[in-house]
Amino acid sequence: MEKKKVVTFGEIMLRLKPPGVERFLQSPTFEATFGGGEANVAVSLAQFGLQAHFVTALPSNPIADACLEELQRFGVDTGFVSRQGKRMGIYYLESGSNQRPSQVIYDRAGSSLAEAAEDAFDWDRILRGSDWFHFTGITPAISASAANHCRRALESARKLGVTVSCDYNYRKKLWQYGKGAPQVMRDLVRFVDVGIANEEDCEKALGIPIGQDVEGGRLAPARYRTTAERVLEEFPNLRRQAITLRESQSADTNGWSAVLHNREEFLHSRRYLISDIVDRVGGGDSFAAGLIFGLLSFGDSAALEFAAAASCLKHSIPGDFNRVKVHEVEALIQGGGSGRVLR
Repeated sequence: MEKKKVVTFGEIMLRLKPPGVERFLQSPTFEATFGGGEANVAVSLAQFGLQAHFVTALPSNPIADACLEELQRFGVDTGFVSRQGKRMGIYYLESGSNQRPSQVIYDRAGSSLAEAAEDAFDWDRILRGSDWFHFTGITPAISASAANHCRRALESARKLGVTVSCDYNYRKKLWQYGKGAPQVMRDLVRFVDVGIANEEDCEKALGIPIGQDVEGGRLAPARYRTTAERVLEEFPNLRRQAITLRESQSADTNGWSAVLHNREEFLHSRRYLISDIVDRVGGGDSFAAGLIFGLLSFGDSAALEFAAAASCLKHSIPGDFNRVKVHEVEALIQGGGSGRVLR
């Protein structure tokens, strides 16, 4: 059977992180890897056995070459990457511990994707024969130009009948070019079939009040039915709305689950208590990838469970990428998770 083709579009960055849970430059060392929302999704999908294509703009230099080689090593097709511009974005991550939160510092202004030329991407050619297109709210936040590229991709996807998903992913530090997130995102989400959000993205990215406490404590999944229904009502094009529920007890211990409204049912996944978190960055992306894979492979309920389990496992893996296979996710769903050595 031919593999499903999924295209993701966004920015991948050089990720620089102090060792372990050290503060910035506590040691004169940074661990250098790569990461970015849509690239993380593409890596997961390739690990799950799908035909994953990642589209971006990168400069022609050895660091960007190494980035593409890393993606290709995971099986991601980078044939549509546009080599232009002068720099690759960077983000610095300091991992929190216990009551000290993690923090991210961006250095991505003027990146190749932020300044990509109007004709950088031939979306009809890129999306022809695709089953799915995925982007996040991070990409249109980078620059007005990047938002325009998203709009052109979405217009092409609609014309070609490609299913579209969007993780709303509100990033306050990025919306700096004169337009607020709802002003841009509400227009783009009108092209989306499957919406993905965390507890506050619906409010911050779409301007839809949620009235939830996202700072801590146990979240009540049923309360998010109203939020999902409000989003579905305002965007009749949406066929499904998923919301991840993160209960942050500390930087090291989170409750994790998700809900999905498909206009007929309101589904709630199993809840995982994740302690001794290794790296939560990329957790939402691993959920999005799991949901895309699940919806292309199973029914809605099984897709939601697969997405929640895949993301749970990501919290045990350093780096942005979720390095797990389908059978590992299925083992957790079927009652694994004890952490016993497999021999």
